Amino acid sequence: MRRLFLRHHIAFLLIAATVLIPIESQADTEIEIKHIIEYIENSKCTFIRNGKEYNTKEALVHILNKYEYTKRWIKSAEDFIKYTATKSSMSGRLYTVRCDGREILCAEWLSEELNRFRKKPE
Repeated sequence: MRRLFLRHHIAFLLIAATVLIPIESQADTEIEIKHIIEYIENSKCTFIRNGKEYNTKEALVHILNKYEYTKRWIKSAEDFIKYTATKSSMSGRLYTVRCDGREILCAEWLSEELNRFRKKPE
């Protein structure tokens, strides 16, 4: 009887660990995505998509529209960047961003910020 009780507890703990870890991870992902969105929103950069320049507000509207469409595939902040801010799904051309006279791939720019955000002490 005691052995059965112990097995049930072990099984419960394994199931709980499997369920709880993704919940915490999902919360972290949402925080990171929110930060990326705010980072874009507060930037003074020019976004270049398919050769055309867009201000921050226009770029953010486009990225958020893509996010609504791609949410089902997004499991991490890296996925958010990959599916919403990397390239045009129509032409395949990579998005770039111009900040302070420096033009960089949008995905690289956002990945750098994500890494900075993750390294911040809590």
